[in-house]
Amino acid sequence: MKRVVIKVGSHVLTENGTIAKTRMLALVELIVELKAHRYEVILVSSGAVSAGYTQLPLDRSIVANKQALAAIGQPYLLKMYQEQFSIFNLLCSQVLLSADVFDSKKHRDHAKNAIDTLLKNNVVPIINENDTVSIEELVFGDNDRLSAHVTHYFDASLLVILSDIDAFYDKDPNKYKDAKPRSFVNTIHNDELNAAHTPNNTFATGGIVTKLQSADFLMNHGREMFLASGFDLSNVKSFLLDGEHKGGTLFKV
Repeated sequence: MKRVVIKVGSHVLTENGTIAKTRMLALVELIVELKAHRYEVILVSSGAVSAGYTQLPLDRSIVANKQALAAIGQPYLLKMYQEQFSIFNLLCSQVLLSADVFDSKKHRDHAKNAIDTLLKNNVVPIINENDTVSIEELVFGDNDRLSAHVTHYFDASLLVILSDIDAFYDKDPNKYKDAKPRSFVNTIHNDELNAAHTPNNTFATGGIVTKLQSADFLMNHGREMFLASGFDLSNVKSFLLDGEHKGGTLFKV
């Protein structure tokens, strides 16, 4: 079996202040299809803070409030995933990780054993940063870098990032009408890796820069990343299920 990690961003999972249930169901259906094609799928899902905000609209500019929203939203988000996966008679699970898990081989091995056991028993692991206690990820990461570490340390061959950004462009498509998507990237320059973060959504804390950092990390470790739209899953389906690269960007050495 081929093991893949799918990371979905906050912007994909929310719309007009609520959880975008139609897009969540489409994501779940994609995972079900992949499993039917003998993929092992680990899901890294953002959205805890935004899910919490739908229940209690606290001021998100205050870090303590974001932590509280994450604590409220994480079980709510998981409940919604459970409802969607139950349609297909699948179990899903919650795995909350903090960045320091990857600093210790012992902790990494314990976490990987848990993930391996879940996958062996046909359970979909849903991983999120433990936002209630992890301030750095709340401010900077939006799970992009976390998903890259999960891909590498938990032995997946590919990270798929589903985002409001449908590909990596040769220039900023928000500023330049002639910007063109790059279908294949094998080198990322330092100025791209160190550019200012540009999140496109109130709840998103990353942007293209954290995605490039994730791709760079994986390419340096002999793994691949595919960036595609989370609003229209046709490109990722073509890539994973049909072996056709119609859209999106593949990062591969």
